[in-house]
Amino acid sequence: MLRVTFLGHSGFAAELPSALLLFDWWTGELPALPADKPLFCLVSHRHPDHFNPRIFALDDGSREVTFLLGKGIRLTERNFEKWGVSPAAGKKCVSVRGGETLELGPVHLEALSSTDEGAAYVVRADGKTLYHAGDLNWWHWDGESDGWNRTMELSFKRYLEPLRRRRIDAAFAPLDPRQGAFCARGFQYLLELAEVRRIFPMHQWGDTSPTARFCEEHPALAQKVLSTDFPGQSWELP
Repeated sequence: MLRVTFLGHSGFAAELPSALLLFDWWTGELPALPADKPLFCLVSHRHPDHFNPRIFALDDGSREVTFLLGKGIRLTERNFEKWGVSPAAGKKCVSVRGGETLELGPVHLEALSSTDEGAAYVVRADGKTLYHAGDLNWWHWDGESDGWNRTMELSFKRYLEPLRRRRIDAAFAPLDPRQGAFCARGFQYLLELAEVRRIFPMHQWGDTSPTARFCEEHPALAQKVLSTDFPGQSWELP
């Protein structure tokens, strides 16, 4: 069983039989988190729409907690003091960069490099594989040069290559309306590169119209897409 809850923007909670995963939670209310499972708080990078220091309050003694923080989130004494992180919680923080793999009890973590900051995460546990992109995306902006946009395309495809033909039970990937006609390029590329069973659009800034448009334009892929319409929305996946 895999239970997924949308927390808003790029935030998701995922409950597996042996672990709880919390991705890029910075806004929205958390669902009930069973105290008998270890909690892994994964933060892709330091941008405030992905990282909120309030995650450290989850280390309240009620469960085992590990904080996995993408490179660029500096784990210094000064920052710990600013964020209100106790020395005990600080010891539970792990800095992660693209290319690293970690074995963390029931969880196998693989980090991919990002086309923006920090890292994207591939997590395996209980026979399930989850992918959270963070800001790893095919960013294309009208205001940038052709060279910049071409470099972004090549970097995105290179960083995503480890997922080629891999089965992913749940993917969380940007479908950002600010990119206009280009917003679905990375989303579609991921679906065609990997064997994705279900994909959750994120980084939509409260505008879900790109999801509906993508499903209309790509009916063969639409069955894989689960629209993230409101915080607190949840799904149980076999």
